[in-house]
Amino acid sequence: MGRFFFNQKPPKSEYELQNRRRCVKFVPNMKLKKIACACLAALLGGVSSALSAGTPPSEIAINTRNFKLELVVDEFGSLLQKGFGPREAKFPPVSENSAKTREFDFYPAYGNGYLDEPAIQITHADGNVSTQLVVEKVDRSQDSDGNELVVFSMRDAVYDSKVELFVKAFPELDIFQMWTKIFNAEGGPVTLYRYASASPLFCEKENWLTQFHGGWANEMNMSEEKLTRGVKVLDSKMGVRAHKCRNPMYILSLGGPARENSGTVFIATLMWPGAFNFTFDFVVQQRLRTVNGINHFGAQYVLDSGESLETPKMLYACSSEGTGRASRNLHAWGRLYGMRDAQAPRPVLLNNWEATYFNFDEAKLDKIFDLAKPLGIDVFLLDDGWFGNRYPRNSDKSGLGDWEVSKAKLPNGLERLCRQAADRGFGFGIWLEPEMVNPRSKLYEEHSDWVVTAPRREIIPSRFQMILDNTRPQVRDFEWGVFEKILRPNPICYVKWDANRHVNQPGSLYLPARKQTNLTVDYNNNLLAMMRRFASEFPKVGAMLCAGGGGRVDYASLANFTSFWASDNTDPVHRVRIQWGYSYGYPSNAVSAHVTNMGRRPLRFAINVALGCAFGIDMDLSKLSAADMQALRDAVRLYKNTVRPLTSRADLYRLESPYAGARSAVAHVLPDKSAAIVFAYQLADGGRAPLKIDGLDAGKKYRVEEISLPAGAVSKMEAHGKTFTGRDLAAGAAVPPCEKFCDSSVILLSEVK
Repeated sequence: MGRFFFNQKPPKSEYELQNRRRCVKFVPNMKLKKIACACLAALLGGVSSALSAGTPPSEIAINTRNFKLELVVDEFGSLLQKGFGPREAKFPPVSENSAKTREFDFYPAYGNGYLDEPAIQITHADGNVSTQLVVEKVDRSQDSDGNELVVFSMRDAVYDSKVELFVKAFPELDIFQMWTKIFNAEGGPVTLYRYASASPLFCEKENWLTQFHGGWANEMNMSEEKLTRGVKVLDSKMGVRAHKCRNPMYILSLGGPARENSGTVFIATLMWPGAFNFTFDFVVQQRLRTVNGINHFGAQYVLDSGESLETPKMLYACSSEGTGRASRNLHAWGRLYGMRDAQAPRPVLLNNWEATYFNFDEAKLDKIFDLAKPLGIDVFLLDDGWFGNRYPRNSDKSGLGDWEVSKAKLPNGLERLCRQAADRGFGFGIWLEPEMVNPRSKLYEEHSDWVVTAPRREIIPSRFQMILDNTRPQVRDFEWGVFEKILRPNPICYVKWDANRHVNQPGSLYLPARKQTNLTVDYNNNLLAMMRRFASEFPKVGAMLCAGGGGRVDYASLANFTSFWASDNTDPVHRVRIQWGYSYGYPSNAVSAHVTNMGRRPLRFAINVALGCAFGIDMDLSKLSAADMQALRDAVRLYKNTVRPLTSRADLYRLESPYAGARSAVAHVLPDKSAAIVFAYQLADGGRAPLKIDGLDAGKKYRVEEISLPAGAVSKMEAHGKTFTGRDLAAGAAVPPCEKFCDSSVILLSEVK
């Protein structure tokens, strides 16, 4: 055993020897301030011209019409948040002590004094686990729509790691968008253990959180709670979709529970199709730190020298007038930037799934086409089961991945079906699941190494299928080839893009061992790239986003689709609540809703529920009576001529919640207040009650007309055919004739001049 003498310096460890050049001596506080102030003056010199007059040079205000985000670059180059809230709010200055403890860091980093939930955590190339970000420069610009983008370029105070933090403000919509890009310019690989998109701070004594949770056929259940001391986490660990957990959206209400028409609220949503994490850290000082982004669980991201990672965008729809205003702002943003062809009429689809499942052939489809012709549909959508020869797709146990037309079912191919549909006056669409494969398939037999799986583990199947590993270039080529092979030679006008599997054994047989945890992030980025390519190369092909129902509903994906499938639960009673939940984040014309037999509800109720969104039909037409066929034909005509032109551009007002009573109701009001359409649904027995209709012009006069009635029926609503002012209707002048469970009413309001 060696001896140590007090007058002898201890030997340097290998770590110290390797990092001698990285060591930083302590700089006295005043000297450091002088150095930092000189750098800050140079930094802000290029920004001050973009700041409003009278603003201190270290303060940066990012404003929308009614909200503001106030940030400060202090004398040490740290980016701090003063406040995030209404324009009239007065935010206190950040104290020197708070700056030292880093409690107000806008994008807090781990390991340099910050003790709460960090936004970023990096292990540097030399093993150092701490990060200190300082601002190098700030750039401000505007796009052609007048939206402002502010980019904060930051670097580690010691290492060559850099972070660009983006804040984009949409002034007229009161929406902020935040994300980051992380660069590794060090001499070796770094590992990102946390890499949030945004982490704004809220300083209210009372904060209420609403989440949207559920599972298969049970999407968008709303649950609200008061946040108490400690950490609350909403997340998904499903890898490539969120289905069995929750939608990547939440509502944060400041000062009390969320209300529809009053109070300060933020509706926040992550533009990402995979696993996500929303962390809410409510600390003793009555500050709420929110950290939002990709779920870092099992997804530590390795960046080699010269590589970068851009995080998904986080949207914040802000309102001082409750959730109604916030969601209308978010709908407006979605129609401008978050969905394909938002103003184009959504086609009326007829899907064959409920009529045939996997059991069909040309003769059976021809019969469906003949029955569909008088309905006036726009597109016939052929669902699962049309492909596979060596392993026919006669159930969900085989054939997936073998995208060749079944010779047994469709000997004359897809071209004949397209022609038969066109001859009857409608287009032809098709179901695809390009990301998946059955083990019983020719593709898997030839390329078993193409799937996502944990090496040296027994495979745990889910729904008899596996996920193709798109980090492998050959898989990306194969998946894109599916679209080329099916869509190029055939006049197909619509695609339903499905995904019925999540990751339960993460692992790639392509990625190197040290980058195995990059898998799900790279997968989703590659997926989004393929979605964008699809939308770009097939702009005239409509598309429905689906993942076993509503398992993949986010604005990054939806930007490449015309609608999404809300749920495999099409029971209209359940759909009222599901569609209510989606209404907080997504426009109604993005939500596909079909009339089906599920739940065996009255057909009129099923029709009226589906009319409130992107209308379609999924029924066995051969089993319907003449009266039911007439009802569907009338519904299609009503949707095309009256409902669709209005709801596709109207503002949504939620009137009565399905969580609060026996009746649920919503109103779609045109921006100029010239017309509106109201949907009321009776979810339990109860007497008739006045309906207070919001969103109208109080001084205008409106003619009230109940529509969507059975053929030859006369409205039982006393207000039908009469004229009222918007003020009268807001006070409850209209009383829908809804009393019994599954009664419903659709009311058209037209301005009388």
